[in-house]
Amino acid sequence: MARILIVDDSPSQLLGLKRVVEKLGHEALTAEDGAAGVEAAKRELPDLILMDVVMPNLNGFQATRTISKDPTTAHIPVVLVTTKDQETDKVWGMRQGAKAYVTKPIKEDELVATLAELLPA
Repeated sequence: MARILIVDDSPSQLLGLKRVVEKLGHEALTAEDGAAGVEAAKRELPDLILMDVVMPNLNGFQATRTISKDPTTAHIPVVLVTTKDQETDKVWGMRQGAKAYVTKPIKEDELVATLAELLPA
C-alpha cells in the first residue's frame, strides 16, 4: 500500500481521485492548493503526488517545480492531473519535474496504469 497525496482545489475532483486511490488499496492524503500541497509533501513524504495545475496561491506547475527541486521531496514522483490538454502544457509540466501527465476528465484505467508504472512494486 502506498501513500498518495492528492492536490486539487476542487472538492469533487479531490473526492473522485481519492475514491480511485483508495479502491486500489492505497492511503489518500489531500491538500486544497499548491502551497498546501508543498507543505504536505514535506511533512508527509508520500510515495506519489497527484497534482492539479489550475489552483490558487501556487499553481501545480510551481508546486511541482518546488517539490522536484527540494532535496527532501525530489524523490517523490509527481503526476500532473489537469484539464490543460495542450502539448505545450504537457511539455512545460514535464520540464517542471513531473513524471507523468494525465488529462481530466480522468480515465480511471489510465490513472491506474500510471500509478502502477510509478509506484514501487
